Amino acid sequence: MSYKLLIEDFDRSNFNYIIEEGDGKSPSRVYIEGPYMCAEKVNKNKRRYIKEEMLREVERYKHEEIDKMKALGELNHPSTAEVDLERACHMVTELKPDGNEVIGRSKILSTPCGKIVESLIRDGVSVGMSTRSLGRLVEEAGGINRVEDMKLIAIDCVADPSYAGAFVDGILESKQWICDSNGNYCEVCEQFDNTISTLPSKNVNEYLVNAVGDFLKAISKS
Repeated sequence: MSYKLLIEDFDRSNFNYIIEEGDGKSPSRVYIEGPYMCAEKVNKNKRRYIKEEMLREVERYKHEEIDKMKALGELNHPSTAEVDLERACHMVTELKPDGNEVIGRSKILSTPCGKIVESLIRDGVSVGMSTRSLGRLVEEAGGINRVEDMKLIAIDCVADPSYAGAFVDGILESKQWICDSNGNYCEVCEQFDNTISTLPSKNVNEYLVNAVGDFLKAISKS
């Protein structure tokens, strides 16, 4: 089953920035809160998320990532379906449903990338949050795609969503992932490399034909 890397962002004017200055005993803290996700409504990427499925994924993310203080996001979107700790800039501390939206709150980290975000906010730059997830696209009428089997990877901080969107269209969303037998997501090409790296001692030609066939089937799925 093939998955796409999906990027969605929101109007930065709907985000609030909270600055808690330190008092000598505790350091200053900067928080961002606002709409992190939205269901049912067709977004600018012509995609629609089912509310029930999105809320289930939010609950999973809260239990596996937020509650364990692992819900990290990067500064701008990487080209992978995982979080690079060296580029982490904030930690999501809360996600709560509000109608068809999911309102989030993040604490800006004291990491190098976090300091960049904090400086941008203190200097009056509007930054926003953009989800990065895996999912299957099911075409509907009017060129709309319904997202199924959503897997939230991270919520990244972006300073220029319009540029991020162009970057995503050119690089990120052209890639495809599959879920292996262990429940892990990996790129189709990576899976193919792993397959041919373990050539058997017998029936090599048949093995290669099957491997190439599986690879072509994977990249042909939407």
